[in-house]
Amino acid sequence: MAPVFDYAPAPESRSVVDIAPSYGLFIDGEFTEAAGGKVFKTVSPSSEEVLAEVAEASEEDVDRAVRAARKAFEKWSALPGSERAKYLFRIARIIQERSRELAVLETLDNGKPIRETRDADLPLVAAHFFYYAGWADKLEHAGYGATPKPLGVAGQVIPWNFPLLMLAWKIAPALATGNTVVLKPAETTPLSALFFADICRQAGLPKGVVNIVTGDGRAGAALVAHPDVNKVAFTGSTAVGKEIARTVAGTRKKLTLELGGKGANIVFDDAPIDQAVEGIVNGIFFNQGQVCCAGSRLLVQESIHDELLDSLKRRLSTLRLGDPLDKNTDIGAINSAEQLARITALAEQGEAEGAERWSPACELPENGYWFAPTLFTNVTQAHTIARDEIFGPVLSVLTFRTPDEAVAKANNTPYGLSAGIWTEKGSRILAVAGKLRAGVIWSNTFNKFDPTSPFGGYKESGFGREGGRHGLEAYLDV
Repeated sequence: MAPVFDYAPAPESRSVVDIAPSYGLFIDGEFTEAAGGKVFKTVSPSSEEVLAEVAEASEEDVDRAVRAARKAFEKWSALPGSERAKYLFRIARIIQERSRELAVLETLDNGKPIRETRDADLPLVAAHFFYYAGWADKLEHAGYGATPKPLGVAGQVIPWNFPLLMLAWKIAPALATGNTVVLKPAETTPLSALFFADICRQAGLPKGVVNIVTGDGRAGAALVAHPDVNKVAFTGSTAVGKEIARTVAGTRKKLTLELGGKGANIVFDDAPIDQAVEGIVNGIFFNQGQVCCAGSRLLVQESIHDELLDSLKRRLSTLRLGDPLDKNTDIGAINSAEQLARITALAEQGEAEGAERWSPACELPENGYWFAPTLFTNVTQAHTIARDEIFGPVLSVLTFRTPDEAVAKANNTPYGLSAGIWTEKGSRILAVAGKLRAGVIWSNTFNKFDPTSPFGGYKESGFGREGGRHGLEAYLDV
């Protein structure tokens, strides 16, 4: 019997971040009120505490931001790449210097554990700016022609699950290639983008190069439809992605979409069980499963199904759910009441359709939005929970007998963003990976990200790539 440890509370101090009572839009280097004077509240998912009031952008505000970006584009795009690189390097260093502050802010506004924002999100945010700073003066060597040109104004819409990281994925390559940006953060997590606006000022970035417009989906729709936007980048739901594709169709706007997923995590009978269990947990319970590339479908070879499930249940029983600012916390809060309702409804549907539900003994806090880590067994491909993206800490377990059956089941989805393969045989990894229709395939690991590696999907998971050399193409006229 493994020893059970008692953990004393280890909360990260909130005093490192100073959240103002209200924030405006960031347009042309200045914070400004929305034209209509409208505001909305952003709350902390773990406590439902109101953190700040934020300006709600209208179509008029979006137009102001695009005009500011267009005006700044002329000078910014004319700068030598080495000069643009200096700004990106400066932004990366400031992010590093302010990483503790930004990690606490992200945890407060998003609900994810401080351990993740501190150890995963913020290092990756800085790394993306460092990486693309290195490309800024080497674009002619990127394989996109001798003199690749920027597109112009990039309209970027990002989700709430990785607010600052998705910002970095989009802004860093756009600036490195000479474009200017209007970015619309998610309505439930606007604060880290507004703090990033302050970092842009701290770095001396020329006015209008980066503009931040906060608001709901209407502001995002106005940005996507604006006639003077040359490039649209969106990360979010497949339904909204399809709407954006319809809006952009018939225009000359360049488009990249990174949408939903229903990733398969395939465990063969020769896989190291303990290592695979850690990968499964990381694949679906990282960020409460609110990850587009989450390994939400576990495909286990029949001969090891019982052994793996016993080990997985033991591991889930050790996960700690609670205050996201506590450094011991593994599972934080769901981002919003709306998302919690969706997860709850789909889990109930899974039970109603005959799947067997299991969760470890887990006490949920009284305030905030919480969902216990959950797994379903006796799942078939006909079950809704095996087909629809739940975007929560819910794992569906299916079985297979042969590698061909594993591939067929893994590919039996409208999505194609990620997959994982667990086996000790390198030949099997290569053979199976070559047949999977997924943009990112991990072998004997899961949810590993690096700025040098491209990320993106097939089918209803979107198109285009972010990260790596491939991520430059979306922002160049090639």
